[in-house]
Amino acid sequence: MITVKDLMSSELYTLKPTDTIQQARKLMLEKHIRHIPIVEEGKFVGLLTKQDVLAVSVSALADIDITERNELESHVPISEVMISEVVIAEENTNLGKAAQFLLQQKHGCLPIFRDGKIIGILTESDFVRLALYLMKKMDEYK
Repeated sequence: MITVKDLMSSELYTLKPTDTIQQARKLMLEKHIRHIPIVEEGKFVGLLTKQDVLAVSVSALADIDITERNELESHVPISEVMISEVVIAEENTNLGKAAQFLLQQKHGCLPIFRDGKIIGILTESDFVRLALYLMKKMDEYK
């Protein structure tokens, strides 16, 4: 049986609820990620997605420069925007079941846990990579 542990990304970039939207935006840009687990004192407390950041950000169409936008976003804590009710999965969860979770909860990722601690994240991108790998393998056998 293929489990989420076989496909998940184990390199996690996390922030705290007291960190700001500006810090989240910077981390997302630097690390090329769209989902940030929010951790407080080693405990998973929520999830911040790129969509959440965009929803609270000042539009580029507003008549303010980037310095002003950064100043405004530096005062918005992640705790005001993050998703607290998040579906999670244990590392031995069947990959098919995890795919169903992803489709149901619409966050684009699934935090993966072992013994109550977050150890990875499974994203839609991981499934796209898997699909590409499988299509390549199918072409090799033709």
